[in-house]
Amino acid sequence: MDRTTEMLSSFACGLTYDALTTQTIHQVKRVLVDTLACALGGYLSEPAEMVTTLAKTVTSTLPSRILGTEYSSSPEMAGFANSVMVRYLDYNDIAVGGHPSDSIPAALAMADYLKSDGRSLITSIVVAYEASRRVGDHVQYALPMGWDHGVLRSLGAACAAGKIMGFDQERMGHAISLAVVPNLSLGQTRVGELSMWKGCAGPNGTRAGIFAAQLAQQGMSGPSEPFDGSEGLWAKMLGHPVRLEDGWDEPYSINETRFKFFPSQGGTQGPAGLAVEMHSQLSSPADIEAIRIYLPGQLLLRAVNDPEKWHPKTRETADHSIPYLVAVAIQDGTVTPDSFSSQRIQDPQIHSLISRMNVEEDPEYSGRYPEETNCRIEVTTKEGNQLTAHSAYPKGDPRNPMTDADIEAKFRSLSAQLLTAEQCDRALNLLWSVEEQPNLKALFDALVVQLPHRG
Repeated sequence: MDRTTEMLSSFACGLTYDALTTQTIHQVKRVLVDTLACALGGYLSEPAEMVTTLAKTVTSTLPSRILGTEYSSSPEMAGFANSVMVRYLDYNDIAVGGHPSDSIPAALAMADYLKSDGRSLITSIVVAYEASRRVGDHVQYALPMGWDHGVLRSLGAACAAGKIMGFDQERMGHAISLAVVPNLSLGQTRVGELSMWKGCAGPNGTRAGIFAAQLAQQGMSGPSEPFDGSEGLWAKMLGHPVRLEDGWDEPYSINETRFKFFPSQGGTQGPAGLAVEMHSQLSSPADIEAIRIYLPGQLLLRAVNDPEKWHPKTRETADHSIPYLVAVAIQDGTVTPDSFSSQRIQDPQIHSLISRMNVEEDPEYSGRYPEETNCRIEVTTKEGNQLTAHSAYPKGDPRNPMTDADIEAKFRSLSAQLLTAEQCDRALNLLWSVEEQPNLKALFDALVVQLPHRG
């Protein structure tokens, strides 16, 4: 195996629960609460309905639960279906290179059928996040060249699944190779008018990572140099070799993950938050003459520069559109999953606000990115008054964190129409004490949707 694979597999196999700090363990529980909140929020979505229906057609001697139901499927199909639920609202956490929590359903799928305990689950999630981050630090520079971050999800899922399955380093190395080489995904997923696949690309990486681990378990070998070879990931994505830094230790990257306060793309979080502030300062959005938004140039690529982002027609495009998010937030004073209904997307008042908007790069902000995620909004009224709002760290950034109470409130809000109050309390109690659980059955049981029930 090449040096990159050796480093990844060595870390994945060597990490133990006892080596984790109290801070990291608690952060994993925060991530689990947030991720399952997002899954419940996406449970009734059309893509989730499609993939859940498909997953139910698959029977397996290695059954893994489909979230929200009493049904089981194969681990890779359950992982795919559950990950689609997680991703639908674009509400789950973000880090360098995308959404590391897309890989959590892989850990859940394997832990479910193997009846693994909560400590094993926690350790596997830390492994998935760290592997994704170490590779993502470099893959992020390939995204503007037309690649997507789905490969990080297959890598994270393979590492999580392999950890739960107790792989040695050789087998983990093969799982990593089998996850990476066949699964380099294209950035076209997030360009132009976005389709349902936008929220399924990461989950497909989860499915692929689980499958890779299963192949490795059966003895399948993968290419020996998936990263460092002449035709490997570094050569194809970046055009040059990469040497990962040594010394992987606390604090692990999961502690740096950014939670989302709004159900929208990561680069929209700052503008949306400032626009919510603007709402309270305006007597009426109709009084606005012009809106100017200043951002780091790095955030303009797909949230502004695509013409479709100025006239979204799908939910997937709207939640990736800074103009749309700012208009909705100024108009309504909030951004919720209901902000992306077909009726709202077509609302003439929203499009009127967008027509008065200009978004441009602030070179100073570009120079400070990604250490700071600056955004400034200037609103000029028809009477000539000017309002200004600025933030460097949107709500949910580790430097402007969401509290445990914030994350729990998010869980309760997204589950309110699906779980009884008793179920919700039960699920949260299990999640906040997951390290004490002998297996995940009680948690999956607590999450079975009651109203309405998908049959």
